[in-house]
Amino acid sequence: MVKLSVIVPFYNVRSYAPDTLRSLRANTRDDFEFLLVDDCSSDGTVELLERAERELPGAVLLRHERNGGLATARNTGLDAARGTYLAYLDGDDWVASGYFSQLLSSMEELGCDFIRTDHVQVTGTERTVHRVPHGRRGEVMSPRDAILPATRSTSVDYAYAWAGMYHRRLVDRGLLHFTDGLRTAEDRPWIWRLHREAESFAVTGQLGVFYRRGVASSLTQIGDVRQLDFIRAFDQVIEETAKDRDAAELLPKAVRTYCAIISHHMSSIERFEPAVARKLRSLTAGALRRLPQDHLKDALNSMDSRRAARLRRLRRRPAGASAGASVGASVGAPVGASAGAVV
Repeated sequence: MVKLSVIVPFYNVRSYAPDTLRSLRANTRDDFEFLLVDDCSSDGTVELLERAERELPGAVLLRHERNGGLATARNTGLDAARGTYLAYLDGDDWVASGYFSQLLSSMEELGCDFIRTDHVQVTGTERTVHRVPHGRRGEVMSPRDAILPATRSTSVDYAYAWAGMYHRRLVDRGLLHFTDGLRTAEDRPWIWRLHREAESFAVTGQLGVFYRRGVASSLTQIGDVRQLDFIRAFDQVIEETAKDRDAAELLPKAVRTYCAIISHHMSSIERFEPAVARKLRSLTAGALRRLPQDHLKDALNSMDSRRAARLRRLRRRPAGASAGASVGASVGAPVGASAGAVV
């Protein structure tokens, strides 16, 4: 019986994949499987994965015929997973020796739907510990109770799928799949859905997952049209949260986070290609006008004056085509993690 399935997408990470694969080897167990998903790499990554399938105990190589992006690659692994528990890792990150066994022990001891854990961010030679923004550790809680308050970072802002472990019953309830085709911010609708609909979770302080920040091929470092998928992702968060039984309490948080992300992208708009920058202005202006205006007004009033003024100016711009139609037309993208929210 497979106890744990670890889903690891790879796309053109030939320089980093050896570290990732070595760390998986240091985590092997007879009841673990490692689902290595090649998202149509063209830089020699797949040759490393073919070798890993032969030599790494529990490794299974899954190959895409065309590039689908991180969300789709994770779904491919999830559909093939056989484990009672599931975990994610990205193809340019790594974990400490024995990390998955330690996390699994916590998961079995706590008996909850999912756990979230801290991580180490690696930027060049610098390493920084990042904590789950929730103070209570080792205690089973309701995920819904960890969404608020709206005015500070909470568990839904710590959206990294690889910073935790998940029980298979969440798959059976349709809560672990990502929105197919999202090229960035794919973890935002996912983490909100988990916290709204799962029944129990816990936070642990185990350090052992290392997140490589600033990788040149990551979408967070590329200023092209694929970055604009964050609009589609947050539109989904707003739409689904608006249907929730506690929409009146939860929407202010969703709206404020969306505004913070828009402001973040607008503050660094010079990194985008000129045509994409124009589309960003137009689509985010439309997004602001689509938001519940009473919640938007409250969000802007609660933000610092610089960000609020930037968003008010943006809201007055003429809106372009719908976000879904424009952003959804993007094709071909590297695997990349979305930037953290600044609330």
